[in-house]
Amino acid sequence: MTQLTPLKRGFALFALALGGFGIGVTEFATMGVLPEIAHDLLPGFATSPDTVIAQAGWLITAYALGVVVGAPTFAVLAARMSQTKLAFLLLILFIVGTVASVFMPTFGTLALSRFVAALPHGAYFGVASLLAARIMGPGMQGRGIALALSGLTVANVVGVPIATWIGQNAGWRWAYVLVTVIFAVTLVLCFAFLPRFPGNPERSPMRELSALRNFRLWIMIGVGAIGFGGFFAVYSYIAEVTTRLTGLSESTVPWILAGLGVGMTIGNLLGGWASDKDLTRTILFGFSAFIAVLVAYALLAWHPVGLIVCTFLLGVSSSALMPSIQSRLIRVSDEAALFGAAVNHAAFNIGNSLGAWLGGLVIAGGLGYLAPGWVGVVLAAIGMALALVGIGVERRDKSRNLNTVGISVPR
Repeated sequence: MTQLTPLKRGFALFALALGGFGIGVTEFATMGVLPEIAHDLLPGFATSPDTVIAQAGWLITAYALGVVVGAPTFAVLAARMSQTKLAFLLLILFIVGTVASVFMPTFGTLALSRFVAALPHGAYFGVASLLAARIMGPGMQGRGIALALSGLTVANVVGVPIATWIGQNAGWRWAYVLVTVIFAVTLVLCFAFLPRFPGNPERSPMRELSALRNFRLWIMIGVGAIGFGGFFAVYSYIAEVTTRLTGLSESTVPWILAGLGVGMTIGNLLGGWASDKDLTRTILFGFSAFIAVLVAYALLAWHPVGLIVCTFLLGVSSSALMPSIQSRLIRVSDEAALFGAAVNHAAFNIGNSLGAWLGGLVIAGGLGYLAPGWVGVVLAAIGMALALVGIGVERRDKSRNLNTVGISVPR
């Protein structure tokens, strides 16, 4: 690899983050234009809009399913491929899937195109994290992951509101046109500035799959899928809390979400920095703070000030965990680093579905709109317990290895 100038390094890192920005827009803007899609492609909107919009929510499920399927699949099949070439391939697939979303004439074909557009999601974040860490240099894995994820958090502040506004005023298909442009620009910048890292011919799909025999990997997948589900239990119903519980107008919902997005951006950067300093402490402290914020939300979010403060802190505490969880998944995956980095985002999307489903259950059960906060507390506590189990297993394994070679382990 040729030595990068500071300018080229900056453009390369920006390009990787811009891809994450595009992913954030394409994933969350769909939620903002669901009514428009439902009105255009599904029958019965005029007589029963709530039912039809709920049916349109299958688009979100299709995208989440695409992430879960695509993340491990690409990580395994691309075992020997150059990480740079893999990034190009994933961006091309993003463009194809999003262009298809623009032109699909029926709801069924649109759902299929959203599934295709989601396939590269997890693998892109995985390979972008590894590329960013390599470009930034040794000891910078946490900050590399945070940089790759920064586009996703910024998208919640800027990109999603803009795409939603475009979709509502010019037609929902134009929201996907915007996403296509973002991915096309990302591809051009990546092609121009990403260093060409070679592939590894010694890798193989079976070698990547061998990571699945690692018990510590499954523990960390559970940490992401269950622990981070606590965030989505709350996030999925913030709009209802804002309008139905606190009495604020619908026009304040984007501002509440923007505040949460700002918190996510700050937390992501702090989490990346802290992960490089002490990964274990970052996870444990992050979960402790996350649980405390969820408790505060469940108790205080009925008041506008409490809602504003708690959602901002929810963004900070939850996103501070993301780089540390991904860093640990990469570490416990040993040589299958791409697999560990990619499967993390599949776990987060499982958490998305799990948290939203459980949050909806307690609301439907008559426990109120703040009840998902307590669901979040339980899920986050389980996530922290799993993290402690994983740390204990790792220390036990290290102790056994040291004793095997005749080195005494201090107690």
